Amino acid sequence: MTDSPTGGNNLGREFSRLAQVVSQLRERCPWTGALTHESLLEYLLEESYEVIEAVEAGHTRAEDADELSGELGDLLFQVLLHARLQEEAGNFSISDVVTGLTDKMIRRNPHVFRADGSLQDSTTEDTAEIERAWDAVKKTEKHRSSPFEGIPAALPALALAAKTQERARRAGLRVPDKASGVPDFEGEEELGEILFETVRRAAEHGLDPEAALRRAVRRFTAQGPGTAD
Repeated sequence: MTDSPTGGNNLGREFSRLAQVVSQLRERCPWTGALTHESLLEYLLEESYEVIEAVEAGHTRAEDADELSGELGDLLFQVLLHARLQEEAGNFSISDVVTGLTDKMIRRNPHVFRADGSLQDSTTEDTAEIERAWDAVKKTEKHRSSPFEGIPAALPALALAAKTQERARRAGLRVPDKASGVPDFEGEEELGEILFETVRRAAEHGLDPEAALRRAVRRFTAQGPGTAD
């Protein structure tokens, strides 16, 4: 049985030891010492996808959860390496990352926490209200003038389209229904078949579906979608 995240001392010791190991690797391992933010990016992306693969493969069950635990560890290693590089440059440390994240979670979840970090006496079950509060705080923090600011442009096209439409929905903006000829579907399997067929037809016409969808997202965000009905 592992310690609960609220267990305290043991978690703190283990995390500090891990950060120390990363520091020692940077100092004593030539390969790790030569890493840069730029050279680490491919590993960050690879480890992120391996976490996704572990979840999709069902490694969340008790009998094989160790697989997911290992992949999460590999992803955490990437975070620690990036933070260590910044500590060496004199900018910030992993401690600053942890403190900043803790403060942000408290700030963006006023339905759970008071401003001082103590728990609220009660909370809300209204997810729309939670999203509105989160977005309002985030808008103030980031000084964003558009709901689409901050969406990584390098996301795969499908993820980019999904995130863009989610942001539009949360901002009360309407996503026009332009493709009335798209077959209806009821489940994930049917949707997958439609997307697979769309890619096949794109290839037949010599078109790149990734680039086409990315351009469609750019057109949507540039035209200033109208407010929701």
